[in-house]
Amino acid sequence: MVSQNVLTPADFIWPIFVMDGTDEETPVPSMTGVVRRTVDRVADAAREAHSLGIPAICIFPYTDPSLKTEDCAEAWNPDNLSNRAIREIKNAVPEIAVMTDIALDPYNINGHDGYVEDGKIVNDRTVDALVKMALAQAEAGADILGPSDMMDSRIGAMREALEEEGHQHVTILSYAAKIRVCLLRTISGCGRASGALTGDKKTYQMDPANSDEALLMIARDLSEGADMVMVKPGQPYLDICRLVKDEFGVPTFAYQVSGEYAMIQAAAQNGWLDHDKVMLESLMSFKRAGCDGVLTYFAPPLRDCWPITRPCNGKQVTNGVFQPILSPEAGPNTGSENGQ
Repeated sequence: MVSQNVLTPADFIWPIFVMDGTDEETPVPSMTGVVRRTVDRVADAAREAHSLGIPAICIFPYTDPSLKTEDCAEAWNPDNLSNRAIREIKNAVPEIAVMTDIALDPYNINGHDGYVEDGKIVNDRTVDALVKMALAQAEAGADILGPSDMMDSRIGAMREALEEEGHQHVTILSYAAKIRVCLLRTISGCGRASGALTGDKKTYQMDPANSDEALLMIARDLSEGADMVMVKPGQPYLDICRLVKDEFGVPTFAYQVSGEYAMIQAAAQNGWLDHDKVMLESLMSFKRAGCDGVLTYFAPPLRDCWPITRPCNGKQVTNGVFQPILSPEAGPNTGSENGQ
């Protein structure tokens, strides 16, 4: 009755990984319960999300290494994995919002979010490529664009191009505060850049020690036309989430990244903590910090808790809202079927 915050399925965006092939799913070893899907199977994921009340899916491509090049031209190919997946989802479940990722690292032979020349990231040339990528995704039917590259001035350039090409309805959720951390390493098995990366990303991603810089980056992106902003990673940077919400009052999201997810899963599998309780506590922390939504791989494992008529071990569901039960009587729930 007196809880200040609640969780509902509408709080989540579900990240999914897409690969080439037909009628296949491949588990990601470092992320229990997470798979790569072929394009023909993403519609099933969208139907599942929609049936559970999850309002949006975010697409990340597992690009064939043979398509990764210096010029990253696959990034704006109308028939690349992401754009085909967008069309597949919108044809199957037009009601669900489709979010995309905008950065060159899935297509870059060097593994970086931007072009590399003489060992340095080239900002302006990269922005031109990102604009082409954004337009290709908008034309494929994307509802939300997620620039995660951290290049300077890319939000303004994308917004201008979208307006000129008649895509005023497309929303930009900017990864405005993307902090340079090691918690993203587990995602390399899903198609991101860790395995191919030469050097590091410290020249364009944020220093983990800086919170003032995060506010400056967010103010810049909002001034250029971002509709919503993201803090990534999430839980280690809840202080920044709260600063952003208090300072700007705009829709604020966090990404509970692969490393955050993998740590909870690994500890639960070893019997060191209660999977379901910690999962819910971790997600509630984002709401308490002021987040309007969370990108989380836990969206599907929560499915057995959502129907009002089906109680979950260690939790009660009231009017479709999760309320963790933290009393000792609830008993342990490590190794539950949810995401294990």
